[in-house]
Amino acid sequence: MSAAHHEVGGALPPHAETATLEGKNKVLGFWLFLGGECVLFGTFFASFIALRNQVPDGPTAQQLFQLDLIALSTFILLTSSLTSVFGTMALHRGQFQKLQAWMAVTVLLGLAFLGIEVYEFIHYVHEGHTFSKSAFATSFYTLVGFHGAHVAFGVLWISLLIIMGFKKGLTTVTAPKYYVAGLYWHFIDVVWVFIFTVVYLMGKVGP
Repeated sequence: MSAAHHEVGGALPPHAETATLEGKNKVLGFWLFLGGECVLFGTFFASFIALRNQVPDGPTAQQLFQLDLIALSTFILLTSSLTSVFGTMALHRGQFQKLQAWMAVTVLLGLAFLGIEVYEFIHYVHEGHTFSKSAFATSFYTLVGFHGAHVAFGVLWISLLIIMGFKKGLTTVTAPKYYVAGLYWHFIDVVWVFIFTVVYLMGKVGP
């Protein structure tokens, strides 16, 4: 079935991602997965908060963090959340080409975010902020790096979905896959808002 056919109005039922029992189970299962992820990230946040002032002889957060760079990466990631929303809206309307385009933009923004994060980490290492330098450094790289790994996984996941979409189009089988990928992307965006606040803002202005 061609991509053009999938764009015809009425070709898919409303909310195609949950139109079948399999789709409903995928969405429900993914919400449960995100619940587990929240617990995991919560543990990392608690560890970081407890250890963020443990800097015996290494650079401190005030010395390291460049809020202008972090603000740029935050803007990029939040914009990618908006583009994924546009993708989900296109999904609900059965607009396959727009769905693919918005997901592709989301991937590009995700790659830009990762590029800034890699640059940031390299800069920190040059400043002596290595993983084992202090308890603060270890907890920082664990939390922020774990989030970065989630972003990288999301970029790969959505990229594979786009490739799959060109082969299979938009159906009640593929729609749930796009939908849960969008949920995942929103999750990592929300987590980043907490990281930006707890790690960077509190680190830069807090005691």
